[in-house]
Amino acid sequence: MSTDKEKTLHSRILGDIEQRILTGEWQPGFRLPFEIDLAAQYGCSRMTANKVLTQLARAGLIERRKKSGSFVAQPVAQSAVLEIHDIETEVRSLNLPYRYQIEARTRRKATREDRAQLELLEGGPVLDVSAIHFAGDRPFCLEHRLINLVTVPEAETETFEMLSPGAWLISRVPWNAAEHRIQAMSATPDISAKLEMARGAACLVIERRTWGPEGPVTFVRFSYPGERHALVARFQPGG
Repeated sequence: MSTDKEKTLHSRILGDIEQRILTGEWQPGFRLPFEIDLAAQYGCSRMTANKVLTQLARAGLIERRKKSGSFVAQPVAQSAVLEIHDIETEVRSLNLPYRYQIEARTRRKATREDRAQLELLEGGPVLDVSAIHFAGDRPFCLEHRLINLVTVPEAETETFEMLSPGAWLISRVPWNAAEHRIQAMSATPDISAKLEMARGAACLVIERRTWGPEGPVTFVRFSYPGERHALVARFQPGG
C-alpha cells in the first residue's frame, strides 16, 4: 500500500512536471529526466516516479519510448465535427506557426468522379486544387479540393497566394448546407511521404461538401496523421 508520504510526493512530482509542460518551459520533444533521476531528485522510490510518468502518458502530456525515455508529447489538434473553419485556425490553436503551399492547380471539365463528389447533375468546369498545410516545420494535413466553377466562377483566376482555398471560399462564398464524412484509412505511399509518416500508418480523413444558393460549391478531402489529430463534437439533448 502507498504511504501518505508517497502520495504527497506523487502529487508534488506530477504537479511540477505538469506545470513545466503546460507553461511551455518544457516544449514538445523535450526529454524528461529518467525514473532514476526523478527518484533521486525528489527522494522517492522509482515506483513512485514510474507511476507519475505513467499517469502523464495516459493524460497525453508525454510519450514513453522504449529504451529512449519519456518526451513531452506533440499537442493534438482538435477539429469540431459540426463546424466549418479554416485549417489555419486549427494550427494557431496549438500555438504553432502556420503556412501552406499549393501543390497543384488544374482547371478541367468535370469527370464522372468529380460529378459524384460534388453531386453535379451534369458536367461543367471545375478547379482541382491540392495543398499541404504546415504546423511549424511539420506537415499538418493534406487538402484535395474541387471547386464548382459554375457557382464560383471567380475562383478560375484566383491564385490562392494570399489565402488558402478554404479560407478564400469562407470569405467569399456564402454556404447554406454542408455534409461531413469521416473515416480512418491507411496512408498511401504518396500521403506517407507528404505527411512524413510511416507507410500504412493510420490517417484521419474528413470529406466535406458544401452548397450555396446557386448549387454545389466545393468538395474537399483533408487527410491528417491519425496520432496528431482528434475530432470533437458538442451535443445538446433533443427536444
